[in-house]
Amino acid sequence: MNLTLKVWRQRNRNTEGRIVDYQVQDISPDMSFLEMLDVLNEDLLRKGEEPVVFDHDCREGICGSCNLFINGRAHGPEPGTTTCQLHMRKFSDGDTITIEPWRSSAFPVNKDLSVDRSAFDRIIQAGGYISVNTGGTPDANEIPVPKEIADRAFEAATCIACGACVASCKNSSAMLFVSAKVSQLALLPQGHVERKSRVENMVAQMDKEGFGACSNIGSCAAECPVGISLENIAILNREFLSAKATSNNLA
Repeated sequence: MNLTLKVWRQRNRNTEGRIVDYQVQDISPDMSFLEMLDVLNEDLLRKGEEPVVFDHDCREGICGSCNLFINGRAHGPEPGTTTCQLHMRKFSDGDTITIEPWRSSAFPVNKDLSVDRSAFDRIIQAGGYISVNTGGTPDANEIPVPKEIADRAFEAATCIACGACVASCKNSSAMLFVSAKVSQLALLPQGHVERKSRVENMVAQMDKEGFGACSNIGSCAAECPVGISLENIAILNREFLSAKATSNNLA
């Protein structure tokens, strides 16, 4: 396939960016989207031009690093798929493909298509964990957990923190991400001890990072590559209201 790429180029977060047109030729339909970008960068290097910067890591669809906005959709046109697992057979010869970084003030652009998602890390540091003493590995059945609860917690835990929910939300809300982390631990008995302080601290950090409010449109869940459910936002709201009503936080 021969394709026209409209790629966002930006030197750093303090400079203005712009869309630059590129042509790529002889792209195999079996290539992944990132492999196609590799071909583009090889062409640019041969011409003595600066390659396009983009984030990636495992390229197996499980780490969430490959955050690209493709033709107006987070991770591209294939539902339930990360960018690295999107294959070029989803496009046609002669197509024009627009490639942009995540759009959110909480995710400033590092360079080109790479964004700083450390805001998610700080939200997790605020309370997305349980405090336990380290030591030997506990027995798997030491704390009985009903299968239904374990399954729901596992579904929430599949969030890969890619940021597609933020990029696809008109408010740049991080509620789906935060709710998945809160729900995972709120459902399990190991997370009950800190459940009040956890949700208060994580929501406070989310607001501090500048993410927008949730207006329950559902675009986040629609574009989530691992299918995190909107039910988690309902759990987060319930946890937050309960925590505020009985809070020990006097600040």
